[in-house]
Amino acid sequence: MALDKVGIAKRIAQELRDGWYVNLGIGIPTLVANFVPQDITVEFQSENGILGMGPFPFDGEEDADLINAGKQTVTLMPGASIFDSATSFAMIRGQHVQLTVLGAMEVSQDGDIANWKIPGRMVKGMGGAMDLVASAENIIVAMMHTNKKGESKLLPSCSLPLTGVGCVTRIITNLAALEIKNGAFHLLERAPGVSVEEIKAATAGELVVPENVPEMKID
Repeated sequence: MALDKVGIAKRIAQELRDGWYVNLGIGIPTLVANFVPQDITVEFQSENGILGMGPFPFDGEEDADLINAGKQTVTLMPGASIFDSATSFAMIRGQHVQLTVLGAMEVSQDGDIANWKIPGRMVKGMGGAMDLVASAENIIVAMMHTNKKGESKLLPSCSLPLTGVGCVTRIITNLAALEIKNGAFHLLERAPGVSVEEIKAATAGELVVPENVPEMKID
């Protein structure tokens, strides 16, 4: 069966490496902080001014003054620091963050991402995503493979306004793990119980499928 949002976050956590500084976008990406492998140390950065962000607090232990960029209450790890947005974006623009995990509404087979605006709908602002995609060398997208209408979100080209061009390296969806290279989606793994045929049917962009596609291992 397809992964839920927690399953997607658990799979992305497997991409983390010891010593990395990681920025987590709003939505599914924020859940990744709850599933860091025990044998590594990762510093999570939030563009509103936190370095050393921890997992979500337990019920009743929330601090209303301690929030991430999505205005969710968070915790701090030992040694964490808090600073202004100018310093935070200097870190991002200076390429001091090894991995950025973002949600998306669409991703193209060339690695373009659309995640900030749907025409005709009110939007509060573009947030930090445009700085992140312009600066990060390693961008993983966490999203559902299709929209609520059942239409693919992995496309030959994006129909929504772009956040970044040719910047996405990897996608983890509820159906599969994919890598973007040479103008195509390359299937790496399939979600537990999901067939290659299901993934093909849900992918509108060019999909390269190897002879053997392993099933994800989600703890």
